[in-house]
Amino acid sequence: MEAIFAATILLAFIALGELVSIWSKARIPSLLVAMLGVFIFAKLGIVPESVVDDSMLVQIYTILVAPLLFHMGTLIPLRIMLKQWRSVIIAVSGMLVAVLLILAVVAPLFGFETFVAGSGPLAGGIVATSLTTEGLTAAGAASSIIVLPALVLMLQSLPSMPLTNFLLRRYATKLRDSGELHELALAHHEEEAQAATKKKLVTLPGYLVDNQLFMLFLVLVGGTVATLLAIPTHIPSSILALILGILATAIGLSPDKAMERSNSFGIAMAGVIAIVMAPLVAASVDDVIRAFLPTIAILIVGGAGIVIGGFIATKLLRWKAPLGMSVALTAMYGFPADYLLTNEVARSIARDDDEKEALLNVMLPPMLVGGFTSVSAGSVVIASILVSLL
Repeated sequence: MEAIFAATILLAFIALGELVSIWSKARIPSLLVAMLGVFIFAKLGIVPESVVDDSMLVQIYTILVAPLLFHMGTLIPLRIMLKQWRSVIIAVSGMLVAVLLILAVVAPLFGFETFVAGSGPLAGGIVATSLTTEGLTAAGAASSIIVLPALVLMLQSLPSMPLTNFLLRRYATKLRDSGELHELALAHHEEEAQAATKKKLVTLPGYLVDNQLFMLFLVLVGGTVATLLAIPTHIPSSILALILGILATAIGLSPDKAMERSNSFGIAMAGVIAIVMAPLVAASVDDVIRAFLPTIAILIVGGAGIVIGGFIATKLLRWKAPLGMSVALTAMYGFPADYLLTNEVARSIARDDDEKEALLNVMLPPMLVGGFTSVSAGSVVIASILVSLL
C-alpha cells in the first residue's frame, strides 16, 4: 500500500478516537477507539496488516522520539514542580508501590517479561508504552507479550477515571463548604505573581521562539545531545532527553512546549501511536486472548498499588486523602484527561464562576504536576530501566 494511503487510514482511526474522547468528556479513551478499530479492521481484512509499516510513521518515530522526550521536559516549569513537591512525591510513591506489587504478584504468575511489559505502560502513557514495545521487540519477546503494553494502555483509564471523578468531587465539595477555598485561591495568585517577576539566566529572542524551523532545530539538538550522551554514560537516551528538556527550560535555553511551537508535535505523536499499534495489528486474535488475563491482573494489582502508594504518601505528608489519591491515579490516564476531569468537577461543584476558578486554582496544579511526574517523566524512567533488564 502507498505510504500516503496507509498514513491516512491510521490518522482516520486516531482522529475518530479523539472525537469520541471529546464527545464522551474523556470517559472513553481515544487510544482505545483508535487501536481497537485498526485491530478489528485488520483482522476482517478491510485494511492490510502491513498498514502501520506501510505508513512510514514508525520511521518518523525513530527520528523524533528523543526530541519528543526533550519536549516533554519543557511542559511543566521546574519552579511549579518544586512548589508542587507533594504532588511529585505522591505520584512517585504510587508508581513505585504499583511496580513492586506487580513484581511480587504478577511476575511469579506470568513471568518477568510480563512484569516489564505492563509496569511502564501502567505507570504512564503512550511514550512509556512505545519504549516498552520497542524494547520487547528488540529482545525477541513472544507476540503475546509484545501486544500486552498496548492492551494495558487501552484499558487502564476505564477503572481509574470514574474513581478519580468520585474522589475529586468529594474533595471539592468539602473544600467549597469549609470556608478555606477563598484563602487558598488568594495564596495561589500571590505565588503566581511572585513567579512572574523572576528572570531566567537566558532569554531567547521572541523572533526565534516564534520561528517554527528554529524550534524544530532546537528540539532535534536536544534529542541529538541526549543520544550522544547515552553512549558514554550508559543512561537511556529517553531519560537524558527528559532531563535536558527540564534543565533547558529552567535556565531559558528552551521555551515551554518547544515541539508544539515548531508545529511538529502532532506528527511525532502519530509516530508514537504507530509504534504502539504495530504489534497489536500484527498479532493474532489468539495472541490478544492469551494476553488478556495478564493485562487484567496488571490493571488490578497495579491500580491497587497506585492507590495504596498514593494514600500512604498523602497521609505522611498530611494532605487531604481524596486529592492525594486523585494525583496518584493520574498515572493511569495523564493529560488531557487530568485537565478535563478537574474542569468537569470544578464546573459541577462550584456555585458560581468565582468558586469554579478558585477550585481550579487549588486542584488543577497538583493534578497536572502529578500527571506530568508519572506519565511524562516517571513512567519513561521506569520503562527505560525495566527494558534494559531484558
